[in-house]
Amino acid sequence: MKAIDPHIHMISRTTDDYLKLAVSGIHVVTEPAFWAGYDRCSAGSFRDYFHQLTVAEPARAARFGIRHYCWIGLNSKEAEDIELSEEVLALIPEYLDRETVLGLGEIGLNKNSRNEIRALERQLALAAERNDLVLIHTPHLEDKLKGTRIIMDMILSEPRIKPERVLIDHAEEHTIGEIREKGFWYGLTLYPHSKGSPERAVDAVEIYGPDRVCINSSADWSVSDPLATLKTANEMRRRGHPEELINRIFYENPKSFLGQCPKFHIA
Repeated sequence: MKAIDPHIHMISRTTDDYLKLAVSGIHVVTEPAFWAGYDRCSAGSFRDYFHQLTVAEPARAARFGIRHYCWIGLNSKEAEDIELSEEVLALIPEYLDRETVLGLGEIGLNKNSRNEIRALERQLALAAERNDLVLIHTPHLEDKLKGTRIIMDMILSEPRIKPERVLIDHAEEHTIGEIREKGFWYGLTLYPHSKGSPERAVDAVEIYGPDRVCINSSADWSVSDPLATLKTANEMRRRGHPEELINRIFYENPKSFLGQCPKFHIA
């Protein structure tokens, strides 16, 4: 089968992982800008990181026949430092026109704080000005439902951003319904011990249907699995779902959402 992983952090993975993706049928990935596992202390660190996402990583992926796209943004965890946040936000526009950048992401909330909301507001305004796609991070540690509602209200108050051009990621059982009702795409993250499992993801597809859902591994520097999407596809097979539906969930759906960006090209 063919699959697209719409949210994976390959800069933290090895070349062996690229080989595993390639031989398993995942030939397209998109990598959101994210927290590096520690708080960076200067805007220069972000400049180097954005260069790695837009130049070094696509070249590394190409060695294995994988097309690598990315997203640029200031993540919510590092938005608390206002001075640093201002410096990073000033850098972001110069990277958004690069060939493999799909839009703003992953931006959103972590603890639903004022500083996080302020940084998110600035980045949503930039996305609206440019008509860019948006990839949203929803909280893990604090109130996910509250944070998701805040994010959706902020986006819906900006008439230049269409909900169908926004993917709200790390959705869970108690947030999926409201995300879908308001017209957004939602992401299910397959991350051990915290965000979700193949079984829970397939349960969600069975309950809510296959529309406007993208399933991702979010594989990064912590305990995670770059082949988690394929293992979820196999769980669908085990339950008797047809290959046509599996192809839709893991290939056609992300292709449809990402294809709203004219820079996204796959066969």
